[in-house]
Amino acid sequence: MEPEMSKSNQRPCRLGSKAAVFLLFAGLARAALGSENVPHRPFAEWAEVPNNGQFVAGVVYEESEAYHIWTAGTQHDVTWKSAGESYGIDINQGYVALQYGITARWAADLNVGATTVGWRYFDNGTIRSTTGLMDVSFGLRYQLLNERSAESPWIPTLTFRAGAVLPGSYNENLAFAPGLRSASVEPELLARKHFGWPGLGAYADGLYRWNRTTGNDQYIAMIGFFQQIKQWEIDIGYRHLQTVSGSDIVWVGDGSILYPRDVRENNDAIEAGFSYTTPKLHIRYGFHTRAVIDGNNSDDKFWVGGSIDVPFGGKEAN
Repeated sequence: MEPEMSKSNQRPCRLGSKAAVFLLFAGLARAALGSENVPHRPFAEWAEVPNNGQFVAGVVYEESEAYHIWTAGTQHDVTWKSAGESYGIDINQGYVALQYGITARWAADLNVGATTVGWRYFDNGTIRSTTGLMDVSFGLRYQLLNERSAESPWIPTLTFRAGAVLPGSYNENLAFAPGLRSASVEPELLARKHFGWPGLGAYADGLYRWNRTTGNDQYIAMIGFFQQIKQWEIDIGYRHLQTVSGSDIVWVGDGSILYPRDVRENNDAIEAGFSYTTPKLHIRYGFHTRAVIDGNNSDDKFWVGGSIDVPFGGKEAN
């Protein structure tokens, strides 16, 4: 990552041999300088599958901003102020989310779009950014159980997803790039279950991601509650990202960081949202947000996004 290297050359010589080691390490760190950003639908929505033969076309827009990062367990302010404005690490992106119901239990999904990120802090106010194709995610889902057709009232809707990720086209050499740009394989299990009073339920979503290009494997776990009121649904939950191996970001201290190839990003976040489904055409409009509240080798992204999903054709489920 060239911007950070130019800053690190200005550090006092009292850092001695440690500085030389850091510079050598940074010079070798030419890939995977990004944070987790694979397209993924929130609130375990993929637990449900489209009707047999049904095609669902979705569009998702998201943006985030972050003004702090965590390195080695310490939080740092990375706000850059200029002309009365405050600038952080900003992402804007959008993707097309497609689904197809192969049978009553099998479904396929494909998620592809574009992303851009920009920041100023790590290069003394110079704007650094990258734009390109997002990491592409796709998968095959099989609904193991469906609570609506189950004999027992304790059975949830439970779906297994065999997913994969292909690298995007953004510049992965930029710190906090919008993704790892790594080929990945990710098995995933999703569940949704109604209980208690009408419309109340819980969701859970867990996946393990083998990052074949970068080697810093990750798992993500989400759990939360939803409340359905006629055509409306309200969701709130917790999300944990854990990278099982890798190296720490090094905070140099003069507005520079050293970002390792195998960054070990971990964070905890609160997610929430709501959606409305039209009664006739079943078009679904959604809004979602996620706020990172703690972490390490991560930034405190605050995400907001909107989506629309339009179904076409298919046979009604029994």
